[in-house]
Amino acid sequence: MKRFVLMLSVVVLSVVVLLGPVGLATAADDSKVKAATGQVESGAKKIGDGKVGDGVEQTAKGVGNTVVEGAKFTGEKLKESGKAAEPEAKSTWHNLKDTANSFGSTVKNFFTSLFSN
Repeated sequence: MKRFVLMLSVVVLSVVVLLGPVGLATAADDSKVKAATGQVESGAKKIGDGKVGDGVEQTAKGVGNTVVEGAKFTGEKLKESGKAAEPEAKSTWHNLKDTANSFGSTVKNFFTSLFSN
């Protein structure tokens, strides 16, 4: 039994450590991630109080919810970063387009002047 509690504690701590950096970025709504992490903590406290069955169940659900909500949160952050980079990408595309048009005009002018004499 002690071995099970020890292994469960290692899993809980691993999840908290892995998802800890997710909590640093606060632009997206991280309240669901925090709630799921709280569910893990509450389940772990129940195990410590001797309510092993209820504690294990709540902790397992909390770990699952933490993973799911953490993945959603990470997806939102990636989407936000993609939107932040979008104007720069459009600017680069316009620069490339202008360069291509300029090059085309230069080639056209070269051949026009070559054959106009």
